[in-house]
Amino acid sequence: MKKKKAAAKSQTLTKAKDKRGVRYFLWIVPFLILVFLFSYFPLHGWIYAFFDYKPPRSLSDCEFVGLQWFQMLFTNKTQVSQLIQVMKNTFAMSLLGIATSILPVAFAIFLNEIKCKWFKTFVQTFTTLPNFISWVLVYSVAFSLFSSTGMVNGLLENLGIITEPIKFLDSDSHTYLWMLLWNTWKGLGWGAIMYLASIAGIDQELYEAASIDGANRFQLMRHITLPALMPTFFIMLMLAISNFLNNGMDQYFVFQNSFNKEHIQVLDLYVYNIGMTGSSYSLATAISMLKSIVSVALLTLVNYVSKKTRGESIV
Repeated sequence: MKKKKAAAKSQTLTKAKDKRGVRYFLWIVPFLILVFLFSYFPLHGWIYAFFDYKPPRSLSDCEFVGLQWFQMLFTNKTQVSQLIQVMKNTFAMSLLGIATSILPVAFAIFLNEIKCKWFKTFVQTFTTLPNFISWVLVYSVAFSLFSSTGMVNGLLENLGIITEPIKFLDSDSHTYLWMLLWNTWKGLGWGAIMYLASIAGIDQELYEAASIDGANRFQLMRHITLPALMPTFFIMLMLAISNFLNNGMDQYFVFQNSFNKEHIQVLDLYVYNIGMTGSSYSLATAISMLKSIVSVALLTLVNYVSKKTRGESIV
């Protein structure tokens, strides 16, 4: 009798879990549909890389050229030289981004150490808000501050420090550094949110036990908080490496001009320029296709390395 009751109870729990699982799945279905529509459905456009597409003609009226555009990337000297410079810019910005990826971790740790609640909330809000500002508005702010007639040059001239305006924006000097600073300013607070969430999940008894043993605040940060954030940091680092060729286009598009085009044109911006400005849609599609394949290969590689070295992976 007891066995029958236990079996019936087990079946009831199993059915309840199944219903709950189905309900949770139905909740994420709309998001799965959005991911499919915006991330996978557009991949059918890769077919343009195998045609000599001339808008506004339909694809069926265009000549099928096979791998011509892919061969052009490696045989045309002008195209190769342009692509080499673009890849230098892309690698430079990606490496700088990876090198500074520790900044959100440090910012989250020190922000967590602020004991004044209202000041901590203010700092977190103030540093997170730039993430929601479009790059067009960021450039508007940059132009108002750093253009030849901007506030900074006007202030320096009024103080007698300079006699001619400093060309901050219409100059090719220190382009990588300027882009890195603007990107850090915009994304530092937002990047720290995930690490703050990880800090909130740390067992407080660890801090109490370490404090009893005589650890000071810096020792607590070094030996408890920082090690607890490392799994999250490595996951973010793996994603950053897999997106090594994806710098985004918005920032570089609004800041580009005829003076800094040589060093600001990353791969995403280059694809946009030759596709929309140069009207070479097929070549732009071929480059974008290769970039996506390389990104998937990088994700597979870093996932394999992480699984072998750390015993953890994201796929």
